[in-house]
Amino acid sequence: MEQVKIKTADIQLDQFLKLAGAVMTGGEVKGLVREGLVRLNGEVETARRRKIRSGDIVTIQEGKSGRSYQVAGE
Repeated sequence: MEQVKIKTADIQLDQFLKLAGAVMTGGEVKGLVREGLVRLNGEVETARRRKIRSGDIVTIQEGKSGRSYQVAGE
């Protein structure tokens, strides 16, 4: 799991995934969310602009595995 530092109290999911380098565009996030491939703290996330905070874990499903990112505050 990769930790990604944010400089604010919270951040939108789509902005976080771009910051983490998981996606290049917001359109990619929209497609991943629509297909049910994004999980926030183990639950399927349906809102690409959901506010996430330090300690949250975001996972993008890729086949049987996935890439996980933990939000880390300063």
